[in-house]
Amino acid sequence: MLELLIGLAVTIAVGYFIVKGYKPAGVLLTAGLILLILTGILGHTVLPSKVASTGNMVTDSLEYVKYMLQYRGGGLGMQIMLLCGFASYMTHIGANNVVVKQFSKPLSVIKSPYVLLVAAYIVACLMSLAVSSATGLGVLLMATLFPMMTAMGISRPAAVAVCASPAAIILSPTSGDVVIAAEKSGMALDVFAVQTVLPVSICAIIVMSAAAFFWNKYLDKKENSPMERIDVSEIEVKAPAYYAVLPFLPIIGVFLFNGRTIPGLSLDIYTIVVLSIVLGALVDFVTKRFKGKETLEDLESCYAGMADAFKGVVMLLVAAGVFAQGLMSIGAIDNLLHLAETAGAGGIALMLILTGLTVAAAIATGSGNAPFYAFVELAPSLAAKMGLNPAFLIIPMLQASNLGRTVSPVSGVVVATSGMAKISPFEVVKRTSVPVLCGLITVIFGTLVLVPMTA
Repeated sequence: MLELLIGLAVTIAVGYFIVKGYKPAGVLLTAGLILLILTGILGHTVLPSKVASTGNMVTDSLEYVKYMLQYRGGGLGMQIMLLCGFASYMTHIGANNVVVKQFSKPLSVIKSPYVLLVAAYIVACLMSLAVSSATGLGVLLMATLFPMMTAMGISRPAAVAVCASPAAIILSPTSGDVVIAAEKSGMALDVFAVQTVLPVSICAIIVMSAAAFFWNKYLDKKENSPMERIDVSEIEVKAPAYYAVLPFLPIIGVFLFNGRTIPGLSLDIYTIVVLSIVLGALVDFVTKRFKGKETLEDLESCYAGMADAFKGVVMLLVAAGVFAQGLMSIGAIDNLLHLAETAGAGGIALMLILTGLTVAAAIATGSGNAPFYAFVELAPSLAAKMGLNPAFLIIPMLQASNLGRTVSPVSGVVVATSGMAKISPFEVVKRTSVPVLCGLITVIFGTLVLVPMTA
């Protein structure tokens, strides 16, 4: 219990200092290092099994920072930098302005920006079928959909919230979380994903769309958020009309090179973005009548965008990862698991307890996968003891882990999208909070109605 109290105290302190205006990356990194050192003092293992110990708890803490720089800087961080660089390049060569002008014409018949917001959210949710990473999807949407949303009169915080939240509800039947959940529920994947999870997910998305409409409208009015629909006639467009395709090349690539559309040809998001940059440069090179020097100078904007992303986004992700590891290493999550195991409750109460603990762990750590993978191990044994259907416990936990991540100011997707928009992660969390709460309530009621309680 001491470990849980320490984790709670440090988490509260992190929130306090960030609200007070301290730089989030520094606060999270400092808090994570403190937790890792306290982990060693309490006699726990500081590093996860995949990282070799240095033999000292202090240097072990620094070793994990190095590991996160390599892991997130070279993995997810590189994906973010590439997408940010691509977005900067598209803005520099005028492709984003072409998109805004082209799409503004048909969309101008929709007068309410909040209707557009709901439409954008639904499109973003459908994109989650193609991009499994919440952070990767969020960054992709920021690079492509965000400029268009703000140009159509949607406030910046509301637009960022759309980009940060499509992975809050799981739609993909082949998601790793769904595969594990089906296995632990003792059900065939197709039956579990399509007949059990999907109806609950669809209900939650409908409710969250409605909540996003009214909640963002309320906040924009309360906070007097700038909402200026750009006059199409005032948009200066120097690039030709066909440049409108270029910003969407990464999205087209995700669907085209998934290994199924073109059998045998499968590319990851990194290669797809690199290919998109190359194609964009080639089109620009031909359009500018083969002026190679000018084309290469324009590409400098891509590299500058990548550098800005490392400074403003990737370091935040590294710091958030160190903080999450500190919470897990010190045993705060294990203490939550123990509370769940010892809770004597009925079927519905047990489901609510497990769901609540999963949400709490997801918010604290900023991870959707880690809390779910930890807590789902409890579900089959607890269900067997009480004669419950394991799916009755697991489905709300599955959705709760992703919903909790969407309202965590230290989650990768919130940090990345807020960093790209240059607004506070807490501003994004404020925008996603009410839709997520409505989504969670819908998931719980949907489970009660659609999923049998007993085996």
